[in-house]
Amino acid sequence: MYTPPFTITSEILHLVSAISEQVGALSVSPNGNSPSPMLRKKNQIMTIHSSLAIEHNSLSLQQVTDIIEGKHVLGAPNEIQEVKNALQAYQLMQQLDAFDEKDMLKAHGLMMKDLVDKSGCYRKVGVGVFNGDRCIHMAPPPSRVPELMRNLFDWLKTTDTHPLISSCIFHYEFEFIHPFTDGNGRMGRYWQTMLLAKWKPVFAWLPVETIVKAHQEEYYEAIARSDANGNSTAFIAFMLKCLSDAISKEVENKVENKVENKKLTNSERQIIKLLAADAHMTIKEISKRTKLSEAGVNKILASLKRKGFIERVGANKNGYWKINN
Repeated sequence: MYTPPFTITSEILHLVSAISEQVGALSVSPNGNSPSPMLRKKNQIMTIHSSLAIEHNSLSLQQVTDIIEGKHVLGAPNEIQEVKNALQAYQLMQQLDAFDEKDMLKAHGLMMKDLVDKSGCYRKVGVGVFNGDRCIHMAPPPSRVPELMRNLFDWLKTTDTHPLISSCIFHYEFEFIHPFTDGNGRMGRYWQTMLLAKWKPVFAWLPVETIVKAHQEEYYEAIARSDANGNSTAFIAFMLKCLSDAISKEVENKVENKVENKKLTNSERQIIKLLAADAHMTIKEISKRTKLSEAGVNKILASLKRKGFIERVGANKNGYWKINN
């Protein structure tokens, strides 16, 4: 059986550990504390806009919002169609099996409907990955695509690699194979979201695409480095950083919403947000981020502990901060 080449580095292990803690901080489960429909819609719109913008769709966030809300928008017909297709694909996500190759073809059929001649079908021609006018990757010949994709899904079904890592590997291998004539970038990111959502439902509504869009050049560079190295290690590290950043932003937003009506000073709120994003942050790091003295940070932490907002778990050296509801 085919096994994709990759190396689990100390950086990757650290990111997996940090993300797992961040996911716990969001306190989202299939049966409780799920995000509001408004937040889901907002994040879905951000995801669709960012994913299509990476693929050079020029519509603004407001235009994408208007299209999704059924309003009339002036714009290129193909770009409007891309938004409508992406919305249908994301709405179908919960009904698809992330480990089923046929479902992946079905999703591509929706994502690229009326945009390519044969959506939902593997390519019959040679293609490459381009960053502007520069070709950064030439995909395998079309005759090999069905076998390569079958091998990739067989590995995905049987691997015991952590889902955070295996989803990144799948994403890179998918982009390496480039199985479709068009839509490979958006489908690779879409399917990684599918895989992560099967592990933790929170990933179904996290706007990770916005972080990838903000680091688009690094995204292409990570693909190129992995190609040059002959393994997906560089791409895994890059995508894990994007996932960590996306979760950190959501944790900060959640904490900010919880404390905005509490009787806290601005400094207290700022420190709570920092600890929510990184429970292992040190006094020195907090001082640097807040521009407060270390003595001032210690004083605020003591106040927050007295008020019951935070508590210290474990020793000063190896412990972490817990945010209380």
